Amino acid sequence: MTQPPAKRFPAPALDKLPDDIRARLLAVQEKSGFIPNVFLTLAYRPAEFRAFFAYHDALMDKESGLTKAEREMIVVATSAANQCQYCVIAHGAILRIRAKNPLIADQVAVNYRKADITPRQRAMLDFALKVALEAHVVSESDFAALAAHGLSDDDIWDIAAIAAFFALSNRLANVTGMRPNDEFYLMGRVPK
Repeated sequence: MTQPPAKRFPAPALDKLPDDIRARLLAVQEKSGFIPNVFLTLAYRPAEFRAFFAYHDALMDKESGLTKAEREMIVVATSAANQCQYCVIAHGAILRIRAKNPLIADQVAVNYRKADITPRQRAMLDFALKVALEAHVVSESDFAALAAHGLSDDDIWDIAAIAAFFALSNRLANVTGMRPNDEFYLMGRVPK
């Protein structure tokens, strides 16, 4: 029995979606072989879908001082802290692929402090978790600690923006009861 993408707020039928959203979903399906449930669930509100993915793409797809794998580490670590099953599973799959490491996502999700990551990445995740859970106590000492690891002000902005954006995503995924696609569980774990 096929599970719905989310427990609440049913996904609209593809043929009922605005052309631009339908085209994006079909392009994702062509590239990955399936449509991740986040796309189907957020299509419930087309204007918000567009805004969400515009900001997602601006954060996650640009060239920056953070690698694509490091950006996914931030998502996995903060999503675990926010108890977001969907984002830990989905972005864990992407992290495994981007890092070319079948173990890293589980390590980061469970306890990044014991993960096989660099001191720079640990400092990055320390800051990301602080932003995700207690941004009100961020201080100049946090910026100094990151700078000591070679992270620029733009890198620090990116860490904070990714942690903040995915806090929104985590909350929406939890409220909607978004279910991770089964395909995510094996991605990056076993050779194709």
